[in-house]
Amino acid sequence: MLNEKQIIRGCCEGDRATQCELYNSYSTTMLMVCMRYSKNRDDAEDILQEAFIKIFKSIKNFRGQSTLGYWIKKIVVNTALNHQRSKLYLFPMVELNDISYSSGNDQIIENCSLEELLKMIQALPIGCQVIFNLYAIEGYKHREIALILDISPGTSKSQFARARTLLQQMISQAN
Repeated sequence: MLNEKQIIRGCCEGDRATQCELYNSYSTTMLMVCMRYSKNRDDAEDILQEAFIKIFKSIKNFRGQSTLGYWIKKIVVNTALNHQRSKLYLFPMVELNDISYSSGNDQIIENCSLEELLKMIQALPIGCQVIFNLYAIEGYKHREIALILDISPGTSKSQFARARTLLQQMISQAN
């Protein structure tokens, strides 16, 4: 098994075996990331393939300022966002006023499997799904999400609140 520097060097040189090793090392994990941003596995696989093409084309630009895994994940997330961006404009996000949810009502999701949770996230409306992923899973702040998606921070907050409410309803129906 090659170390990270050897993998980067081999990929920069276009070595197919090394590219295969990189793909095999990260594809399963990154497919799960893609699944969170898509409605079905076929779309997720398309996003993954597009992301790995970008990764192989731009790996020579990897500077080592983060781990290779983090750099790959960032490309995968950005590819997924670009894929969803056109869909976001088909279903514009609106800022919802007076959203009420109680953080005290957060439901324990221990009885749900990861597969069930993924299906619930995929069932969210596209805007809610993207914002939920960026905020709750990827760790972006609402200001950052607003810049990425060209929306207001308030819209990001309201869509996240809507996503939480919908997920809570789905979880309670599942239990």
